[in-house]
Amino acid sequence: MSAGAALATPRRWQRFSPWKRLARLAFTLFAVAAFVASLRTIEVIPEFLYDAPDQMADLFGRMWPMDAGYIGPTLRALVETLHIATLGTLIAIAIAVPIGLLAARNITPSLPLNLFAKFVFVTSRSVNSLVWALLFVAVFGPGPLAGTLAIALRSVGFTGKLLAEALEESNRGSIEALQAAGAGRRATLLLGYWPQVKPAFWSIALFRWDINIRESAVLGLVGAGGIGVALDTALNLLYWDQVAVVLAAIFGVVILAEIVVTTVRAKVL
Repeated sequence: MSAGAALATPRRWQRFSPWKRLARLAFTLFAVAAFVASLRTIEVIPEFLYDAPDQMADLFGRMWPMDAGYIGPTLRALVETLHIATLGTLIAIAIAVPIGLLAARNITPSLPLNLFAKFVFVTSRSVNSLVWALLFVAVFGPGPLAGTLAIALRSVGFTGKLLAEALEESNRGSIEALQAAGAGRRATLLLGYWPQVKPAFWSIALFRWDINIRESAVLGLVGAGGIGVALDTALNLLYWDQVAVVLAAIFGVVILAEIVVTTVRAKVL
């Protein structure tokens, strides 16, 4: 074939190579097969789906009007929930900061210490807060102490991992300038790293506090204190008008926490 004929042959642009197209097809087939296997495994009963709208309408009918006399106990339990979330977040930060320093490779150039810190983070994040709460209820008994410790240990992995990543992404210019001027390790951390990671640190802390309010609202279902206890009591007694009060309180405090976090981030950070 001459050079002119080769240039005249139109080229066809393809977004993916043949191997990539094959891999995408294999992934799609695997996802479809997993979805079908999941539907067969969970054994959905069609009869329960057909009357679900009627059941939901009946449930909401039982919730209205709300029990105004249950507002006082609900608010007291809600205050306890806020205390659990706030104290648990503070304890988590106190634990996560030193472990985050161990996980940051540019601050702690020791592979065993880095792996140990990451193991702590993985352990914390892999166990759900309800599981932590069940464990601490068995150790300390039911009450807000178990919920506070569950929130704290659940939050260590999230907070410490993000803090370690923020430290590793710090600009080395100011750090090297401080070290060249003879600054010690403590001065380097406070004057070099801290000003760079401070916005990220407070954003992480506020975001985790917001998450902990949501999580602590259900810890009472396993006896770990907070508004979940009021919700569990109303559910067990089938007092749906009281359940509506608790759900409305949870929804309100979650919205309020979101507003507070957004306002603080906009004005302070």
